[in-house]
Amino acid sequence: MESYYGNVVLLTGASSGIGKLTAEHLAELGCRVYGTSRKGMNGTIVFPNDGSQTANQGFIKMVQLDVCDDLSVQNAVDYVMQEEGCINVLINNAGFGISGAIEETSEKEAFSQFNTNFFGMHRMCRKVLPIMREQKKGLIINIGSVAGTFPIPYQSMYSASKAAMKSYTEALRMEVRDFGVRAVIIEPGDTQTGFTDNRYYSLESENTAYPKGKASIEKMIQDERNGDNPIGVAQTIGRLLNKKNPPARITIGIVYKVFTQLKRILPNRLVGFVLGKMYG
Repeated sequence: MESYYGNVVLLTGASSGIGKLTAEHLAELGCRVYGTSRKGMNGTIVFPNDGSQTANQGFIKMVQLDVCDDLSVQNAVDYVMQEEGCINVLINNAGFGISGAIEETSEKEAFSQFNTNFFGMHRMCRKVLPIMREQKKGLIINIGSVAGTFPIPYQSMYSASKAAMKSYTEALRMEVRDFGVRAVIIEPGDTQTGFTDNRYYSLESENTAYPKGKASIEKMIQDERNGDNPIGVAQTIGRLLNKKNPPARITIGIVYKVFTQLKRILPNRLVGFVLGKMYG
């Protein structure tokens, strides 16, 4: 498949979960996927599994990249450009979540959350946008979360980072349109991935003054383990590659789509009450 934007994809956070399935799905569609992780080895081909490769065949090459490090970002972008001479699609998927009450989350921990989820995305965009402007075409897909629309108690920093990502993407979309570049944010709800087991807990939450916090996080973990299969996100991304004018935002999951529509018409107090009952 030759997509509208081209077949060279740079995908952060490709070693597990949504990122891994997305890389595999796009490679099956014929994309040349450069998947990144902090421990990846430059040029390691992990797909096709039989080791065969032809000029028109999709593949995944793993590239070492830490989105919190400017030099690492530059090196990864340079590597893809040396290999392909272009970057058609950028997917910002790298991220993690911090749990804990706001009072019990240090500034260092809060910055760490934003440094990966938000500033990591910004570093990637800054390095790739000049390439896409020169090409006069490109697609940037940012993986957000419904938590950016529905802030979740005891997940405040994660929710805030995803809300910032949403505003960033909508502004970016308007800025780059005249250059033939498109930007989309995808907002999954509860999804079955390794994200759940890799959740970070603020240090002060070990002796929390907020007894409801533990029950709230346990409810969240249960919802994630029973959540949607991440292949739905991967398939949504695959379809976007052929859309000349993709939507600004895509919410994954029927329930979350309904909630998003209701939020536009229901009073904020009622929305907060419902979320408080679910997670408070």
